[in-house]
Amino acid sequence: MKRIIMMVFRNLFLVPYMWIRLCYHASHVDKYKEEQHYELLKYITHRANKGGNVTIDAYGVENIPDENGFMFFPNHQGLYDVLAILDVCPKPFSVVAKKEIANIQFLKQVFACMKAYMIDRDDIKQSLQVIINVTNEVKKGRNYLIFPEGTRSKNGNELLEFKGGSFKAATKAKCPIVPVALIDSFKPFDTNTTSQVTVQVHFLKPLYNEDYKDMNTKEIAALVRERIQNTIREAGF
Repeated sequence: MKRIIMMVFRNLFLVPYMWIRLCYHASHVDKYKEEQHYELLKYITHRANKGGNVTIDAYGVENIPDENGFMFFPNHQGLYDVLAILDVCPKPFSVVAKKEIANIQFLKQVFACMKAYMIDRDDIKQSLQVIINVTNEVKKGRNYLIFPEGTRSKNGNELLEFKGGSFKAATKAKCPIVPVALIDSFKPFDTNTTSQVTVQVHFLKPLYNEDYKDMNTKEIAALVRERIQNTIREAGF
């Protein structure tokens, strides 16, 4: 909370204008192209990071597929994760997130601009429909992000198990799967400090359909988890 207050205070003259723009975009999603929404979100995020003493170090940006229609699968550390990736990712993407965070102010507007899907893990029918919708959109060239752990780890840079079901949309769409290793992404919003913090975002080499076509989703989940875990360990965490 302290860091969020700092982000607002250091951008005090800009906040009202950007908040109005964000809310307008969120309420008129079909009025703007996806690239226009994304440009606004990147600008707001960059300003917030600068004001909040947050630095994002990106690695492996060249691993992001040239053609759209891919899916990111990062480890999940906290509410800041999507904003960290958004700040350094050059290509627009959307998100599949749990419904419990659907009404958190600012994130609510961000997800609206991204045309994100909120998934109800207790409603099997709704969850299956989300998978179908994401599959169809990825086939048409939209990019998506799903957290395969399903919930955030409360142990910093330690990973939870990755759920095979998280990869169903990717396998059905036969799209590139891009593992993303987040390091210290929990620190900006989940620690009670305003000191300088650096978050690392590692875009790992993608798995293409020919790489995983003979694997089931549990095997894919285990492989993606292993690659992210190895990246975190190699970084010294």
